[in-house]
Amino acid sequence: MQRKTMKTVMQGAILLSVASLIAKILSAVYRVPFQNMVGNTGFYVYQQIYPIYGIGMTFALSGLPMFISKLVAETHSKKDKMALLSRVFVIMGISSLVLFGLLQLCAFKIAVAMGDPGLTPIIKSVSWMFLFSPFLAVSRGYFQGEYDMRPSATSQLVEQTVRVGVILMVAYWAVHHQWPVYKMGAWAMSSAAIAAIFASVVMGIYVYRARLNFWTPISQPAPWSYTTIGKRLLIEGGTISLFASMMVLLQLVDSFTVMRGLVVHGYSDMIAKSVKGVYDRGQPLVQLGLVVATSFASSLLPSLTTALQRGRHGQFIKQANTVIRMSMTIATAAAVGLIALMPEVNQLLFGNQEGNRILEVYVLSIIFATLIMIYNSILQSLNQFTVTIAGLGLGLLVKLVLNQRAVVSFGAIGASWVTVLALLVMTLFLMKQLKKQRLGAFKESFLFKLAAISIAMWLGVRLAMPFGRWLAFGLPPRPMALALAILGVIVGVLIFISLALKYQLLTLREWLMLPLAGKWLRWFKR
Repeated sequence: MQRKTMKTVMQGAILLSVASLIAKILSAVYRVPFQNMVGNTGFYVYQQIYPIYGIGMTFALSGLPMFISKLVAETHSKKDKMALLSRVFVIMGISSLVLFGLLQLCAFKIAVAMGDPGLTPIIKSVSWMFLFSPFLAVSRGYFQGEYDMRPSATSQLVEQTVRVGVILMVAYWAVHHQWPVYKMGAWAMSSAAIAAIFASVVMGIYVYRARLNFWTPISQPAPWSYTTIGKRLLIEGGTISLFASMMVLLQLVDSFTVMRGLVVHGYSDMIAKSVKGVYDRGQPLVQLGLVVATSFASSLLPSLTTALQRGRHGQFIKQANTVIRMSMTIATAAAVGLIALMPEVNQLLFGNQEGNRILEVYVLSIIFATLIMIYNSILQSLNQFTVTIAGLGLGLLVKLVLNQRAVVSFGAIGASWVTVLALLVMTLFLMKQLKKQRLGAFKESFLFKLAAISIAMWLGVRLAMPFGRWLAFGLPPRPMALALAILGVIVGVLIFISLALKYQLLTLREWLMLPLAGKWLRWFKR
């Protein structure tokens, strides 16, 4: 029976992970055709308000459901669970109504603070999504706490598919009917509320089948008071949610500072909006890089919890160091590969090579954001919540203090550098905390080898480009960029893996953790 339960838990975890991965890829990929249709200014309008959606959705989709599932798992009888969820629903319902009201009433002031009053209707449009957050978070949290991941996975996929579909349809319609960019933005952002309705219907079906009722106050005393639940929601649930939306929080700072800074830098309003749209191209690139790096690492993290639960601290340290090293390796390869191919990737995805330098700096975020996510998971498994929040706060403070000044002085590339700096500060702070737990994955030899191999890969890819252009001579710009990108990826992978194996960057055991490693390792060692 216990083996069957564990099998169900593992299958559920895999299902939810796959659904999350597909949703993240969808969320990153749709922005490319969207930008192609609406242009830099249209993309700017959407991306200015996207962080508000991103933060709200992270809370409803992953952060709070994860915490609520923990509360449900800690509660035994079904009556106690319903009483508990009823109180959670009340707290979240009041919070969501307050947030909705503030966004509606203060939309103009927020838009002015962003440097563009025209954003007002878009802020009002996204605010409707928050009305659905309590039901989605509580229902998902309940089923996850009961080890049934199907409702969360299904609703997540439905939500993202509907949202992406609505956004692309709006963009197509807006271009063909020559809508103003702000009208297009308001309709595109309404996709958040429309998708939330569809997700709520899916969760409603599961709730109805399970005969749950947590939205009606229950006279049954809850295991904890409103005050206790509220504090835990704020501290534990907030920590999980804030770290899950780390990059979106940095983007929110950009929304309030980059546009205003570019105007002070000397650009006109129209040019500043276009430049901000170019700068925003970096976000889907980083998001895709993070999906590749963190999806692998997250599959190894459950073993850390198991090692701790069994009191095997030595095994915990060994496995944690392995996760950190491998995540660093994959993230660095992804970031440096993107930098090496940025002219081709920019041309392929966005139709021109505007902002290559800005984007090359921005994608360095992949390395540090990956490490932060891994460090955060390890520290939280050790119940170091305060430490992780302090690290996040420190990084956000760096971004808040320096961002607009850097943009005024250096243009949009200043914001890219400050993002990387903020993440670096956060990484170093969390790394220092991990050293107190005897976790020191980075020996000098490892970092030196990784840097040398990455530089060699970058050089090899750039040297291959003239040969690629000769082969692809006569092709239109985008097909040529695709051919060059494919060539660059092949050259980059061959150089990176060959040198990493030759100089023993990772141990054989670590290499074998990668998918189908046994087959391609034999090929490389010939």
